[in-house]
Amino acid sequence: MLGYYNRLSSEVYDIDKYIGLSFGDVEFYSERLSSCKGSILEPGVGTGRILIPLLEKGLKVDGFDVSEEMLKICRHNCENRGLHPKLFEGKMESFSLDTEYEAIIVPTGTFLLLYKREDSIKAIKNFFNHLSNGGKLILDIFLQTEVTTNEISTRTWESKDGGMITLESKIVEVDHINQYTVSHNRYEKWDSGKLIQTELERFPLRWYGVEEFKMILERIGFEDITISADYKYGQYPTDRTQTITFEAIVKR
Repeated sequence: MLGYYNRLSSEVYDIDKYIGLSFGDVEFYSERLSSCKGSILEPGVGTGRILIPLLEKGLKVDGFDVSEEMLKICRHNCENRGLHPKLFEGKMESFSLDTEYEAIIVPTGTFLLLYKREDSIKAIKNFFNHLSNGGKLILDIFLQTEVTTNEISTRTWESKDGGMITLESKIVEVDHINQYTVSHNRYEKWDSGKLIQTELERFPLRWYGVEEFKMILERIGFEDITISADYKYGQYPTDRTQTITFEAIVKR
């Protein structure tokens, strides 16, 4: 079973979450970062869906990703728009840079891919250590609402080269004690009725309680923590399906 976001899954991500698509997050992050004069970092940058609009607003944003395939697409998307940000391969829990950032952002629930608690704690500490005094961390999570094992879901996309990509996905593991699920995904690419590529993916996702995650941020040293639901700043979540955003400040 391969790791996540290899060639086919990255291609699907670029089709499904294309540059210009917003769930309210592009506008929210643009607003929350509008006063930043220094550098911003986006771990898990993906194909650049958030990065590119921020760059086009004149913000200084670096990005990294664990997936080489995602970075290839992100570089291509940036170059097509005449943008040349610093992009590199790295892991949230172990990246090490000399730069102190004014903000670090992790939109779209990407942080939940760190399904092992110890890795997620290391990552948050790493974010804290890479932020300047007064710097802010803005990070999205969501609650796991689909936790039934072995139910199969399928989706289909038309690829940019005229073929077809299908995805068959099922949750195969739910660990309620350690708070994560594991899905097995099977991507298939078809051309003129012929199967030309197959990719298997093990896709873990962690979940947190809202107040649990706030306490983690506080214990690591973050202050002035604001919790927002569905990209409405300061509105505390009221429904399990909402996207939950934490904004937290470093004060040294």
